Amino acid sequence: MIYLDNAATTWPKPSSVTEAVIRCMDKYGGNPGRGSHRLAMLAAESVYSCREAAADFFGAADPSDVVFTMNTTYALNTAIKSVARAGDHFLIGNMEHNSVRRPVERLARDGIITYDVFDIRGSARQVLADIQKRLRPNTKAIVCAHASNICNITAPIREIGRFCRSRGIGCIVDGAQSAGILHIDLRSMPIDILCVPGHKGLYGPQGCGMMVFGSDRFRDGCTLVEGGSGVHSLDPAMPEELPEHFEAGTLPTPAIAGLAEGIRWVSNIGTDAIHRQECALWRHLYTDLHAMRDVRIYDDTPGAILLFNVRNCSPAEIAGELNRAGICVRAGLHCTPMGHGALKTGADGAIRVSFGAMNTEKETKHFANALYKIILNQA
Repeated sequence: MIYLDNAATTWPKPSSVTEAVIRCMDKYGGNPGRGSHRLAMLAAESVYSCREAAADFFGAADPSDVVFTMNTTYALNTAIKSVARAGDHFLIGNMEHNSVRRPVERLARDGIITYDVFDIRGSARQVLADIQKRLRPNTKAIVCAHASNICNITAPIREIGRFCRSRGIGCIVDGAQSAGILHIDLRSMPIDILCVPGHKGLYGPQGCGMMVFGSDRFRDGCTLVEGGSGVHSLDPAMPEELPEHFEAGTLPTPAIAGLAEGIRWVSNIGTDAIHRQECALWRHLYTDLHAMRDVRIYDDTPGAILLFNVRNCSPAEIAGELNRAGICVRAGLHCTPMGHGALKTGADGAIRVSFGAMNTEKETKHFANALYKIILNQA
């Protein structure tokens, strides 16, 4: 089997990640922060070790700036809804995943906020000019994907962050497709809250994401979930300090243990090296697919994702045939209807090939040959 659906979740995981999950469950499966016995303390040490690794990886000021969530969607929902107040205005990019679009849409439908959409395509100057046109006196925050999940368009996050800081506006970034692939440093990128998954470019298990705070802004935001935190149990309100302010209930300790190893694994290889490899694979596949006259590719920017359609064939049909050939890709709208609308892929979306650090040039050749045969059989 050839796995080319890494934008959904990376697979396979490094052996050190799998071993860390098993070791956690076998050797120190206590509940972190819920006891002073040996197993609970070992679990707490494992969780803190991951906070340290994540803080170092993203350039956060302190491990306490790392808040664990279930996934990126929960991180974005928490970030957006904790910030929003009645009468606020938000700006979001036009390539956003539904994990950004739906929370702001829900808030808008409930009459709490209003929002507008800006175009992230083009130069940093063009993007900032489009943002400037849509800015209002009550704009609270800009929420934007660092990298699209259907193509290799990236937002000029550093410039957007500086724009936000100069105007007292919050900057919330969806790093679902960039964390572990593109360089992110909160010391030089003015991001207030960075929301990332553990199971994609950081090669951790599913079930754990993070909000990483890059400034003091929004730390006291409204909580999305309340409950036990392991501290200040007599207080009926959630603790004010991070990370406990946003962490209610038992943490997914095995997933966090695996994530710590995933971060270390990516750090040892280097995000630049991973990105170069994925771009090289993209170029190999792009060359082969570009030569097929019935194939339409929607973005010619090298990166981890290649989005295409086959003339007179539905994306689901082609993906199904590839699956029967032992190749895993994803077809459809990829939870990003705004992005597909911007790229004009059509109502059925497109087929997404997404590379990971484990993929090889041989696999891209096998994919191209398989697709060519499928197209011939469809003729």
